[in-house]
Amino acid sequence: MPAAPLPPTAVSEPILSIQRILQQVFGYGAFRGPQQAIIEHVTGGGDALVLMPTGGGKSLCYQIPALARQQAGHGVTVVISPLIALMHDQVGALHEAGVSAAFLNSTLSGEEAQQIERRLLRGDMTLLYAAPERVTTPRFLAQMDSLQERGLLSLFAIDEAHCVSQWGHDFRPEYRALTVLHERYASVPRIALTATADTLTRADILERLQLQDARQFVSSFDRPNIRYTIVEKREATQQLLRFISNEHMGNAGIVYCQSRKRVEEIANLLCDEGIAALPYHAGLDSKVRQANQDQFLRSEGIVMVATIAFGMGIDKPDVRFVAHLDMPKNIEGYYQETGRAGRDGEPADAWMCYGLQDVVNQRRMIDESPAEEEFKQGLRGKLDALLGLAEATDCRRVRLLAYFGEASTPCGNCDNCLQPPDVWDGTDAARKLLSTIYRVQQSGGISYGTGHIMDILRGKPTEKVLQRGHERLSTFGIGAGFTEAQLRGVLRQLIAIGAVAVDGSAFNTLQLTDASRAVLKGDVAVQLRQSVSTPTQRKAKRTPAKATPKVPASLDTKGERRYLALKAWRAEVAGEHNLPAYVIFHDATLAAIAERAPQSLDDLQGISGIGVKKLEAYGAEVLRVVGSV
Repeated sequence: MPAAPLPPTAVSEPILSIQRILQQVFGYGAFRGPQQAIIEHVTGGGDALVLMPTGGGKSLCYQIPALARQQAGHGVTVVISPLIALMHDQVGALHEAGVSAAFLNSTLSGEEAQQIERRLLRGDMTLLYAAPERVTTPRFLAQMDSLQERGLLSLFAIDEAHCVSQWGHDFRPEYRALTVLHERYASVPRIALTATADTLTRADILERLQLQDARQFVSSFDRPNIRYTIVEKREATQQLLRFISNEHMGNAGIVYCQSRKRVEEIANLLCDEGIAALPYHAGLDSKVRQANQDQFLRSEGIVMVATIAFGMGIDKPDVRFVAHLDMPKNIEGYYQETGRAGRDGEPADAWMCYGLQDVVNQRRMIDESPAEEEFKQGLRGKLDALLGLAEATDCRRVRLLAYFGEASTPCGNCDNCLQPPDVWDGTDAARKLLSTIYRVQQSGGISYGTGHIMDILRGKPTEKVLQRGHERLSTFGIGAGFTEAQLRGVLRQLIAIGAVAVDGSAFNTLQLTDASRAVLKGDVAVQLRQSVSTPTQRKAKRTPAKATPKVPASLDTKGERRYLALKAWRAEVAGEHNLPAYVIFHDATLAAIAERAPQSLDDLQGISGIGVKKLEAYGAEVLRVVGSV
C-alpha cells in the first residue's frame, strides 16, 4: 500500500509540539483524560502500560509519540497488532491524516512486502504495523537490528497487551515471545495498551513483557453511555428478537454465541425476521469471513452474529448494541465485548441472557481442562465473579467497576437501577436441593441430572421417579413451594460456589462436594433475585429493515439536509478508498460541519476531526456538498 506524504505544512515546518500534532495532523483541539500525560511520558522515552476503555483514544497514545520522536530523529515506530483487519483500517486512517504508515502481513504479495521492507530499512515511514508472529522471526529481528544500529528504531507499541496473559480472555501464546523486545532492544521504549485487565492480568502483562519498571496509566473503566441489562434465559432466541425489534431495529449491533452452529442458526433466524444479519466464526471460509466483516464495518444497520473470534480491534463507532446469547467465561471478556458498543459516546445497550446450562457448561470446561489446579481455581474465581454480576440485585456498573478495582456509585442507567428486582432468601431451598441429591445417591449409588432432581424435589411422580422408587425418598415434594425457575437459580449459585459438581458425562449428573457441607449446615447464605417470567410474543415476519441515519437533535431542518448529504458523499469517498466511512470523517465531525454551514476553507478550521491533510484533501468537496443543499 503506497504511503501518503505528510501534509506540506508538517514537512516545511516540523511539528515538535504534541499539541500541534494533535491539532494539525488529527484535527482535535484537546486531549482526553490521561492522553497528554501518557504521550509526554512515551515521547520522552519512558515505558508505559496503558489501560483505557474501548473508544478512549488509545491509538493516539502511540501515534503522536511516533510522529514526535521521528521528527526528533528517532526513526520508526513498530506497532504489534494481532489483527489484519485492524492493521488495514488503522494504516488507512493514518494515510487519510497524512501520516506515513504501512503494514506487513499475509495480504501483501511478495513484491509488495519487499517494497515495505526496503522503505522500513531506509527509515522511510513513521509507523509499521506487524503481527507478533512476524515480529519475532529471525528475518524481522535482523531488520530491527539494522535500524537500531543506525539509530532508526524509535518505539515499540504492543496493542491488545492482555493477549500475553494466561489470565486474559484472549490469550495468545505468540505474545509471550515479545519478551525479546526488552532483551534485544533494551534502550527502545515500549508502550503496552489494553482495554481490559484486572489486577491479576495486569501483573501478568508487566511480568511477561518485562515492563515492571514501566509507568502505569489506568483510566476509569466506566462507559456511562452503555446501559447494562442481564436477563434470565427463557426461550433465548425470542428474547433476543424482542430486544432487537423493540429497541434496535435498523441499528448496527453484535450478537455473541458460543458455538459456530448457534451463530449460523441465529443469523438465519434474524434474516427471516427482517433483520439484516451476517454470520462470523472461524469455521467460515476466510474470504467469506472477511467479506462479512467488511460489510459490517462499511454499511449501516448490519447485525453481526459471531463467536468471540470476532471483534478485537473493531473500531466501528456506531454499534448501538452488543448482545450475549450465552454467558462469557469471565468479566474481562464480557467487558471487552460489550465495549464495542457506543464507541461514539452515544447511548448503547449491553444485553445478555444466561441460564443454568451456561453455568454448567463453563464450569465443566474448567474442571475438564488439563491445566494445573491453581490455574483452574483462578478460572473458577473469574466465572464466579461473572455469575455474581449476573445474579446481582444492586447496580451492575458498581459491580463491574469494582471488579477492576474502581469505586463508584449507583449509575441509574442499568436494569437493576431502573427497575430494582425483588430479592428472596434461597438458603432453605439450597439445603433441600442438596439433601435431595444426597438422598438419591444414597438410595442407589447413582447420580442423576437436573431434571430428575427437580421432579423429586417438587414432588412430581414422573415415570422415571416411580420406576426408581424415588417417590419414597424423605425429600420427595419438600420443595413443592418453590417454582422450577427459583430452584434453577439456586442450583446456578450452588454450582458457581462449588457446592454442587456437574460430571463430564452426557447426562450432566449432579454430585455433592466438600463445599456442600457448609450450605447444608446453614453456614452459607444463598441470596437470589426473584425470577420474572416474560411471556413469549411471536411477531409476524418483517421485511428487511432499512437503516435510517440518525440525525443529531441539535440540527435544524436545513442542518439535517446538509448532514444527510455529507453522509452520502462520505459513503462514496469511503467506497473509493476501500475504507470504513468513519475513517474519512466521524459522524460528530459531519454534524459539526452541518451545523456551522461553512462558506470557506477558513470556516472549516477548528472543527474537531479535520486536520491539515483532510482539509487539503476534502475541504473543497465538503464546501461543494454543503453549498448544494
